[in-house]
Amino acid sequence: MNARRDSTDGPENVDELFAEIVAGLERDGVGKDWLDLDEAGPQEPRTIVADEPAPEPADEPEGRDPADEDHYVPPEPPPFPVLRASTLAALGLFVLGILLLVAPGIFGLQARIGTPLSLVALCAGVGWLILRMRNTPPPDSGWDDGAQV
Repeated sequence: MNARRDSTDGPENVDELFAEIVAGLERDGVGKDWLDLDEAGPQEPRTIVADEPAPEPADEPEGRDPADEDHYVPPEPPPFPVLRASTLAALGLFVLGILLLVAPGIFGLQARIGTPLSLVALCAGVGWLILRMRNTPPPDSGWDDGAQV
């Protein structure tokens, strides 16, 4: 038994093993399309002159900016729907609740009376808006109403 061990667990000659792997890949045709910089030689650097104007394309229609082609222009959004009377009443309760909370003196009330009234008005306005929310798609949405979860 030999008590001496190598300090590495890998093969003894890594360079030979690597050369063998590369030779196998070259036999299979891997890397044939790659540019070998040693065979291609030095390349000339491109010079860009900032003073020269860029050539204009011949087939571009006049009055059209090529920079605009890359930007998405969204269509105009549809107008807001007309608010119903019940929605306006709920919003009015909400505004009344805020006014009673902030400045109860406008209505000739003290803060100890205006605060509970404002909380009732706020809760009633918000509750009315929540209860009136539509749970179904709008009637003009058509047959395809999108994903339903």
